[in-house]
Amino acid sequence: MVYNPSATHRGLSAHLWRLEQPAAAVANEYFVAAINRVGQEEYGDNDFYGTSYFVDPRGQFVGDVASDTKEELVVRDLDFDLVEDVRQQWAFYRDRRPDAYEGLVRP
Repeated sequence: MVYNPSATHRGLSAHLWRLEQPAAAVANEYFVAAINRVGQEEYGDNDFYGTSYFVDPRGQFVGDVASDTKEELVVRDLDFDLVEDVRQQWAFYRDRRPDAYEGLVRP
């Protein structure tokens, strides 16, 4: 599971917020907890849009996405067995060839 704490405000990034984390979850076959603050900045004019959520290894939201205007505590039951199921189904980890890139990751 990867936690992505963020502080992004309304504008261009709001559209990307609902795309990037599900794409990362699918590409890496894990859960993502996407956490964004909500509300008005005390100093400046940033308006943070919240919409925190959890996404599963298939890129699907787990439960509802949080509010974009009020603080909420987002709690979800996650089935971590899904990670292994997805990894077996897609087989990216099974078919990888670490020997092919060993020299690139050597210290």
